[in-house]
Amino acid sequence: MSVPPEIPAVVARAHQLSRRRGFVSSCRNETGRLLASLSASRTGTLAESGTGCGVGSAWLRSGMREGARLLTAEHDPALVEAVREMFAGDESVTVLEADWKELAAEAPFALLFLDVREAKRAGPDTAADLMEPGGFVVLDDFTPSSTWPPMYQGRVDTMRMQWLTDPRFATVEVMVASDASVLIATRR
Repeated sequence: MSVPPEIPAVVARAHQLSRRRGFVSSCRNETGRLLASLSASRTGTLAESGTGCGVGSAWLRSGMREGARLLTAEHDPALVEAVREMFAGDESVTVLEADWKELAAEAPFALLFLDVREAKRAGPDTAADLMEPGGFVVLDDFTPSSTWPPMYQGRVDTMRMQWLTDPRFATVEVMVASDASVLIATRR
């Protein structure tokens, strides 16, 4: 049996914070490794909606190039403070106490991780204006679908369909585990 890749130190700290806070829903390591890989290909500003305990932010940070910066927005003041403390001294990470929509003031983005259901549901219309050409939008927490149109719980998954068919993006669904997939949408 092979050994899984090591967890970066910043991600381990975020996992510890998540456990201490009793936070059940965090970015999966499979998704996190994808985020780190994608962020390593970007320069400029990366953004995340829904910081939570900072697990997704930590994965993004672990892959970031020198000179890139990360903005992450969270509305819960206690979580904002805890994640700011976790990234203390890291000038490339800014944790905003804000609704995800307030990220728009910092656009355009080279990569945008939509980790909040409301942001995902806002769809490509909202994200298109936030992205630089060639920028990635990453949406996680999908259940893989092998049908067209994509189905979820016996119904057409309209949110996934919107992303997969929007002409402003070249979008692909990538399985990161047998029970999880991610959409990666590249702004044309």
